[in-house]
This record gives sequence, C-alpha cells and structure tokens, in this order.
Amino acid sequence: MTVPTPATASDRSLLPAAVLWDMDGTLVDTEPYWMAAEEELVASFGGSWTHEKALQLVGQGLWTSAEILRANGVAMEPDAIVSWLTDQVQHKLETLGVPWRPGAQELLSSLRASGVPTALVTMSVRRMAEQIVAQIPFEAFDLIVSGDEVEQPKPHPEPYLRAAGLLGVDVRDVVAIEDSVVGLTSAVASGAMAIGVPHIVPLPESDEHVLWTTLAGRTADDIAAVAAARTQTPEA
Repeated sequence: MTVPTPATASDRSLLPAAVLWDMDGTLVDTEPYWMAAEEELVASFGGSWTHEKALQLVGQGLWTSAEILRANGVAMEPDAIVSWLTDQVQHKLETLGVPWRPGAQELLSSLRASGVPTALVTMSVRRMAEQIVAQIPFEAFDLIVSGDEVEQPKPHPEPYLRAAGLLGVDVRDVVAIEDSVVGLTSAVASGAMAIGVPHIVPLPESDEHVLWTTLAGRTADDIAAVAAARTQTPEA
C-alpha cells in the first residue's frame, strides 16, 4: 500500500476513528519471555522445543498455542498450560522489567495528545495485559480486548471487531498495528487498516497492509497518512 506524505494531525478529520494495538512483539518485546517459558515447559516433559517450533506460536491465541504444546508432549490441560506460561512471563516482567518496543510509548502518547481513541487487542490474558498497561506513565488505552475474552482468537477477525464495537466505531475507520502474520491476517480480515512492524518473524509485502520497519520516530501524523491512503484508494 502506498502511503502519502504525513499531513498535520492537528486536523482531527485526518485521523482514524481509533488505533488498535497488538501487545506482544508490537507494544512490548515479550516474545523471548514466552519462548523461554515454552522451552522450559516442554523440557519438563522430556521433549525439545526449537526456535523454529517457537516461531509457529508467534501471534497465536494462547489456547491454540497450548494445543500445539500438547502435541509436543506437554501432558497438561490447555487451561493449565495457559496459566503456567502466563505466570512465567509475568514473573519475568516483574523481575526483569517491561521491555518496550522502540517508539511504541511515544507513538501512543502522540495519539492520545491528538485525541485518538486507542485499544489494546492482545491474545495474552487480561491479567498480563493489565500488568503491562499499568507501567505506562499516562492513560494509554480506552479499553483492552484480551485472549481470554474472545471465542475466536487471531487470525480470526473477532478480536478487532470486538474492539471496534466496544469503542463504538466502524472497524473500517480504524488502524491496527501488528507484528505477526497471524495478527495482520486478523486485522485485515476485520476490515481495519493494518500496519505491520516486523520483529521476530518477517512480514510479507502486500497491498492489504502497510509495512513500517519501526515505530521509532512515528507520530499521529504518520497514522493519519495511513488513514488518508485508504480514503484516497478507490473501492474495488
């Protein structure tokens, strides 16, 4: 997707109705925490967990990931797997700190200063999402949609459709920011304008989404440009 030069976001009409954020890998660099927890869990049942296997779980719903781990020898119920993994990652967040992705908090601050509604749309459970959001030194999100609150996880569009519905906006008027193929698939399928910011896994070029190499240096003006690109693109 071709994006025009950023306009001045002080003109509120140029901005999207909302910006919806993925969490793991987009807002925070927690994927290494998850991968370490997965490796420890599989090893405790005598199995091996490679980096390539771990990449399959990036962006997936936790209960989907739990079934993949069960197929790799983890003899636990899905709910127990999700709870154990979440406990491990939350412990790392408490002891090692929250690893923010470059530019994420700054872009959030710019959007809030411009009056743009925001939501966190994560496949992690709410208790972990709230732990991370509590570390942001300003009111960053109007609401959270978490993986334990949806029936169909990403790549299904339900999480983004739910967030737009709770905000009371048309999903086609929102921008979603994602770092995984699974997340981008969910956002695009919902009808949202999608921005992919590659991190652990590469993202493909596509007319269905915009790719940014980083969030560093990005502001509400850049988000406005993405929204403007859809407005200027004729419907098929």
